[in-house]
Amino acid sequence: MKQALSTVISNKELWAELLLHGRLKYSGTRLIWLKCPDLASEAKPGQFVMVNCGEECLLRRPFSIHQVNNNSIALFYAVLPNGKGTHWLSRRQAGDKIDLLGPLGNSFSIKPGSNNLLLVAGGNGIAPLFFLAQEALKGKLSVKILYGTADSKRCPVPLKIKLVSATEDGTIGYKGMITDLLPEYIGWADQVFACGPSSMYRVMAQMPELQDKPVQISLEVRMGCGLGVCYGCTVKTKQGLRQVCKDGPIFKLSDIVWDELVDI
Repeated sequence: MKQALSTVISNKELWAELLLHGRLKYSGTRLIWLKCPDLASEAKPGQFVMVNCGEECLLRRPFSIHQVNNNSIALFYAVLPNGKGTHWLSRRQAGDKIDLLGPLGNSFSIKPGSNNLLLVAGGNGIAPLFFLAQEALKGKLSVKILYGTADSKRCPVPLKIKLVSATEDGTIGYKGMITDLLPEYIGWADQVFACGPSSMYRVMAQMPELQDKPVQISLEVRMGCGLGVCYGCTVKTKQGLRQVCKDGPIFKLSDIVWDELVDI
């Protein structure tokens, strides 16, 4: 873990605001590239950074590492309607300096002998999985991504891999939830990796097809310090209480006590 003063390379809006059921969910979705050689050299898929979002925010904000390219990292993030941190980050321009702390947390683990990796992304859950796909391709592994999103405008450009989409309005791929398609691909996979809302994980945890399959998830909860000091991100697992920032954010799907997890 290092504290680094990164330099903004670019900060582009990918998609405009998102309305769901008549309510504004996101003010926009953006991709920011940051030059920070020390962090980039150590980052692993699944890890995150804590970002100092200026005087507007008392606490740092956690962001998954989305991509790594030589001496730079990318953060893929949604600008929340009332999110001071994401609004601050969205206003940064090329050349600006941003204080980062990281890389933090554990990482996804590809088991020896695994050749077929199934990645399941719900909405902005594509953020850490994109990095994982990058690394898997370098290792000549076979990767498929199941990506569930709101509409066709929010479908990311794939990395020369099989991308299966499900959209809520049916404009691309399957009309419905990505978990509806999951049983078709589980048999192919040696391992399953997922990132998305807890509602998606709860459905996955009940699937008979996944009971004997190794499944790793990136768990998103509210964090305070990101360092395991404040205990604000504590969750109950079958092995006892664990801190998402320190013991995670990557957990086995079967380890979480889902009935006692509070949604954010």
